Amino acid sequence: MLLRLVPAGTTVPFVRFRAIYLAFSVALLVLSAAVFFGQGLNFGIDFKGGILLQVTALDDKGAEKPADVAGLRSRLNALGLGEVSIQNFGKESEVLIRVEKQPGDNKRQMLAIEAVTAALGKNFRVGREEFVGPKVGAELIEAGIIATVLALLAIMAYVWFRFEWQFAIAAVAALTHDVLLTIGLFSLFQFEFNLSTVAAVLTIAGYSINDTVVVFDRVRENLRKYKKMAMPDLMNLSLNDTLSRTVLTSLTTLLALLALFFLGGEVIRGFSIALIWGVVVGTYSSICLAVPLLLILRIKRLGRSGDSGDAAEAAAG
Repeated sequence: MLLRLVPAGTTVPFVRFRAIYLAFSVALLVLSAAVFFGQGLNFGIDFKGGILLQVTALDDKGAEKPADVAGLRSRLNALGLGEVSIQNFGKESEVLIRVEKQPGDNKRQMLAIEAVTAALGKNFRVGREEFVGPKVGAELIEAGIIATVLALLAIMAYVWFRFEWQFAIAAVAALTHDVLLTIGLFSLFQFEFNLSTVAAVLTIAGYSINDTVVVFDRVRENLRKYKKMAMPDLMNLSLNDTLSRTVLTSLTTLLALLALFFLGGEVIRGFSIALIWGVVVGTYSSICLAVPLLLILRIKRLGRSGDSGDAAEAAAG
């Protein structure tokens, strides 16, 4: 039996409200920019620098045992060293501990390492000690920005090659919208922004472009099939044709991400938040931004852009 969350034959006039969508998105982007430049991002240890320790949990006989991450987190937070990140690394007995950079020179960092080691006690074996300086953090920020920009450019090149330049511009505009709103969300609520968040942002771009390409495929198909249909009507038809698939994909993805958010623990909480928000804004941008932007960019039909654009404006007006 075919599962349908959206009834067949829907005729929602999405394109009619494109001015509202654009105004709403511009308002969100302005708000995101204001928050970002006003209070910035809450960078995690990966970007700010800090102390890294890899430890192994041991029982009284010296054999490895599963680490009590929750108890360890409570014990180290009581030291007052600032942000402490703890997660399993490889085996259940191995734990990766990150402590934010302490104010002062290298001596203060060594004192912090000694305090953490003392708090761990004899039931933990320290295998690795590292100090990540702020210079490395700055390099990671630069690498994250470059990775995001290169990903967007690669996506634009792919869509341009597969469709036309108007599709590429519309797709990248929608993706940039999703990325900037995600950064704005993290800045507004001061969620920790770390390397896993950068990975989430790139995942959002991949998810959103997949959704957008499906809709673009239907637009191109309908451009060939309905050569006399007014462009706004053709866009609405394409969106309604793919609406059931879009909604079903987004909801099933959200179910998995919500489980990750509530059951995955503190370590991946920021990653889950970024992906949940990304699925929501990615679905919105695919439906309400990417396709209406094709009208503004006057996509071609039958190799001509002038007639189709004039017809679109006349029918939409």
